[in-house]
Amino acid sequence: MNAGSWEENLPLFVRRRIERVGKGGGGDAEDEIAVEEPLEIEVSWEPAGARETKTISITMRTPGNDGELAVGFLVGEGLLRSPDEVEKVFNRGPRSGPEGFQNSVHVALKAGVLADFKRLQRNFYATSSCGVCGKSSMDALKLDAFRELGGPEWTIDEKMVRELPARLRAEQEAFSHTGGLHGAGLFTPEGQMIAVREDVGRHNAVDKVIGSRFLAGEARLPGAVLVVSGRASFELMQKAIAAGIPALVAVGAPSSLAVEVAERFGATLIGFTKPESFNIYAGAQRVRNGMDIQDEKNAMEG
Repeated sequence: MNAGSWEENLPLFVRRRIERVGKGGGGDAEDEIAVEEPLEIEVSWEPAGARETKTISITMRTPGNDGELAVGFLVGEGLLRSPDEVEKVFNRGPRSGPEGFQNSVHVALKAGVLADFKRLQRNFYATSSCGVCGKSSMDALKLDAFRELGGPEWTIDEKMVRELPARLRAEQEAFSHTGGLHGAGLFTPEGQMIAVREDVGRHNAVDKVIGSRFLAGEARLPGAVLVVSGRASFELMQKAIAAGIPALVAVGAPSSLAVEVAERFGATLIGFTKPESFNIYAGAQRVRNGMDIQDEKNAMEG
């Protein structure tokens, strides 16, 4: 698979002159602001000899890792199941579109691979702040989209859960400059970083981090924990399930639909994660406490 490169000359933040007002005095100053620009996602496929092309989304994102974003989006929507389905991914931008000039990333599927665009149930424009959720999406999940995760093949220590947001934040270079980017990271249950991505959109950050592993040949990630810097929405839980990720750890609150999806597919969902505490909303069997660890040691020694 030719994944190409999308990181050349693409700034994550820009410097702007501002006027500070309030405590500490006012006056002119310089601030660093996260970049937000439109990206068109195209897919082409060849069902019967003639290649067809379709624009499936226009999203506002932070430039960089655009190929990962496009592929991760397709994985999360259930349109891609295996890296072998992708012929190549390349950048076609900038092009003129509804949002003005925008970059366009193209995902070309291999001949004979059919794209089930009915799964999207719509032509839509996704925004950086919120995707499209709702009952129709939940119904689609229940039909045939994704596999249940099954029982836990691993557990994670509660102390490690509390440390994961800080480990994610430590890898967010652009956030340290702007304070305006969401982060998504994949970690092992032992806390080892697998991949971290940033974006003005929390959905985009998750798509990028999942897409990065998909382009590396990993269609499913059963040994990973997904950590997000914000709240846990239905769509983020859906994306985790689609990639076979058994656990989602969020700094913020989960939505009711996210909890339903986690319970439906056997995932672990953790929210309000702080250095001193967190809440388990589903899948508590994957989290062990200090007593559990001591019991395991005693059993091994016995």
